Formats: sequence, structure tokens, C-alpha cells
Amino acid sequence: MKKSSCKGVVGNACKEEIDWEVRPGGMLVQKRNAGEAASSPMIKIKVSHGSYHHYITIPAQSTIGDLKRVLAHETGLEPKEQRLLFRGKEKENDECLHMVGVKEMSKVILLEDPASKEKKLEEMKKDQGILKAYEAIAKVKAEVDMLSEKVGTLERAVHGGNKVADKEFVVLTELLMVQLLKLDAIEADGEAKVQRRIEVCRIHSFVDTLDNLKARNSNPFNNSTNAVSVTTKWVAFESGVVSLGAPIALQSSTKITQDWELFD
Repeated sequence: MKKSSCKGVVGNACKEEIDWEVRPGGMLVQKRNAGEAASSPMIKIKVSHGSYHHYITIPAQSTIGDLKRVLAHETGLEPKEQRLLFRGKEKENDECLHMVGVKEMSKVILLEDPASKEKKLEEMKKDQGILKAYEAIAKVKAEVDMLSEKVGTLERAVHGGNKVADKEFVVLTELLMVQLLKLDAIEADGEAKVQRRIEVCRIHSFVDTLDNLKARNSNPFNNSTNAVSVTTKWVAFESGVVSLGAPIALQSSTKITQDWELFD
């Protein structure tokens, strides 16, 4: 940018500073300000984007960057994601429309930047993968919910004192393990991974519950309540533990050892 000053020769002397800028092609012109740009004539441009056509009305002295910002509202593509071609050549953001030859009803081609397009495709695939993982986890959760009801039924039966066939515990445990394998096969990231971990913990919890129920079902007296009632019937001696209901062995032993005679 250069500045120069000039003095008028007619009337009162005056001094003004002029800002200059270099346009594409090396041409040095006076820099236009915002007011001049706004007052410049308007032109309509036809922008082709794939099978879509956009008609954009914009000041004739706007830049390619200005046109990209307008197109961002029309197409949803950010300016950095756009490539604008005019007469077969890509134009830079700082190039002015009227300087490159764009005029009323000129045709400009809009292409999406390949790197940006590839990034969007990757994000789309990732989103689809997460959605697929959510759906798979939801199906497993529904199965586990149904199996949890059966676990609850067995739990009520065992606590109610009813004898349950061991096969019931084995089959239900195997069904839960099948769901665990399904979860292990699901590739998940982010929140989906957290949901998968929650379901894995649920299944482990149900399997532990079934193991405890199976043990209690095999030995119904092997629980904390019965253990207390049983221990109250026993007393401890130094020689061991003896039941209060059984005869004390020391009394009979004493009677036997009292009948002895001495011989010469």
C-alpha cells in the first residue's frame, strides 16, 4: 500500500492522502473504501454447484472472498470449503470480480474442496458407526431386560424356600453370557462405548446373583439367618466344639475310670 499527496492549483490549496493497492496482474489502483463498494453497481452471477444453480446478486467490485461468504448462506459450505472457477481457472479470495472479467450473468462454477469433502465423509461414516453401535446395544439391552425378569423370578423362588432345578440357573447364565459376547463384538466410541460398558456390568451383576442363588438353592441352610440360629446351639471348649443337645463325653469317661482294683 502506498500513500501520495497532491495540491490543488485552482482555488484554495488542499492536501489529501490517497491509498493505493495492487490488483491481480500488477495493476496499481486507488484503494476503494467500504462506501465505494456499497455504491458500486450490482451484478447478477450464475453459480453452478453440481446439478444446482444459484443466482447471486452482488456489487460488481466485490472480491471472490465476498462471493464465497454469500454462497456460504446459500449452500451451507464454509468459504474455506469452496473452490470457485471462472473460465476454467480457480480464483483466489483477494481477486476482484470485475478485474477477472466477471460481469452481469457470468457463470461461475462452485466445487467443494476435496479434502473438506473427504473429511465430511469420514465424519459421516463415524456418525453412522456410532448410530449402528447404539442400535446394537439397545437390542442387547432389551434382551438383558427380559432375562433380568427371569433372574428376579428365580430369586423370589429361592428366597421363598422353593427348590429350583439347577438347570434353570445354568440355562439362564448361558443366555446372559451370549448377550455378553454380543456386546464384545460391538465396536463403539464415545458415549456408545460408555453405554456398552454399563450393559456389561449389568450382565456380570446378574451372573453373580445367579451363582449365589444356585449355591443357596443347593444348601438352603447355608445363609446368614440360619447360620445365626445354628451357632446358638453350640458351645466352645478348649478341646473343640460340642453340641448342647448331645451327652458330654467326659461324664461317661469318669464313671468308667472309677472302678479299679490293686493287686500284689
